[in-house]
Amino acid sequence: MDRSFIETKVLADQTGAITALAWPFGAPDRVGDVITKGAFASARMPIPMLFGHDPNDPVGVWEEAEEKADGLHLKGRLLVEDLPRAREVRALVQAGAVRGISIGFVARKAARHGKGRTISALDLMEASLVTLPCHPGAKVTSAKDAVGALRLAAALQRAAAQLSKRN
Repeated sequence: MDRSFIETKVLADQTGAITALAWPFGAPDRVGDVITKGAFASARMPIPMLFGHDPNDPVGVWEEAEEKADGLHLKGRLLVEDLPRAREVRALVQAGAVRGISIGFVARKAARHGKGRTISALDLMEASLVTLPCHPGAKVTSAKDAVGALRLAAALQRAAAQLSKRN
């Protein structure tokens, strides 16, 4: 059985909620692997949320996986109410020091091509928070950070005040 790890970006809110595009369809990762739509159809949730693929460092749980037109989307939560380590990891994610997730899976059906594989069936085993995203098409899909929302509101108020001074 082949194992692969794919990385993407995520953000966490104050409650530890995370929403991310874990694998964009139609684009290879840095080792040349492509995962096709439908490959995640057998994903059984929940799965562990680890830090750095360390099975001894669980920090949360991924509760939902959904294949959409653009790729695999994951929703989960860091266990910030229960684990001091999860609070540390949330702080790292919010600061931008930890910017990605990396999925761990077992390929069930794959065809070799060039330097990689086209994977059409797999078993999703875990998804880890990691420091460096690997997949070039990865992107943040949710940033429900309460502090960020307050900063945005303050910036809008400052802009409105500046505009009202000009009139």
